[in-house]
Amino acid sequence: MKKQCLKLTILLMAFSLFFTALDVKATGNNECKQNSCMSKQAIELKDDLRRLWIDHAIWTRNYIVSDIAGLEDQKVVLERLLRNQEDIGNAIKKYYGEDAGNKLAELLKEHILIAGKIVDAAKSGDQESVKKYNKDWYRNADDIAKFLSTANPNWNNEELKKLLYMHLEFVTADVLARLNKDWAKDVTTFDQGVDHLIIIADVLSKGIIKQFPNQF
Repeated sequence: MKKQCLKLTILLMAFSLFFTALDVKATGNNECKQNSCMSKQAIELKDDLRRLWIDHAIWTRNYIVSDIAGLEDQKVVLERLLRNQEDIGNAIKKYYGEDAGNKLAELLKEHILIAGKIVDAAKSGDQESVKKYNKDWYRNADDIAKFLSTANPNWNNEELKKLLYMHLEFVTADVLARLNKDWAKDVTTFDQGVDHLIIIADVLSKGIIKQFPNQF
């Protein structure tokens, strides 16, 4: 009887180890599928670009809050926001060179400076200026999309334009929410805007990885 119990115990343990091994293997395969078996370098690029574009969202919002409220930190916040655009430009220099990185930073800084003009015009109720600067803002988005799609065939110009236009819409909604003191909408819009910029970051990282496979 004892021998039978011992055999049964050993058999159950064997089955347990077998299914545990299968479970570990399945989990590993799922993780591999979720990350597309990304290399360490690819994951680092993805994380770095996400961080930079989340910073873009955070400091853009901080500037909107500071500008509309007329806070004393407005100049310092703007400097930090503009530095974020330099950081994004620097992030692509490894792949596209110094000039390309500086050009992207320049275009992104223009994006920020035009946004500041829109906020000031909206705050003062100058709708004509809002319309004028808004056209410049969307033209700048077209310039960014054209620049990026020219640098990398995996970045589709029309797709980038749609993504950038959506970003402008989220920023506009955030400005209007604060001007109207709709704080709940302000919070919701910011959260949605952050999620959207993560999508943009991922599109950029995927395009780089696909264009330069030997580096990943």
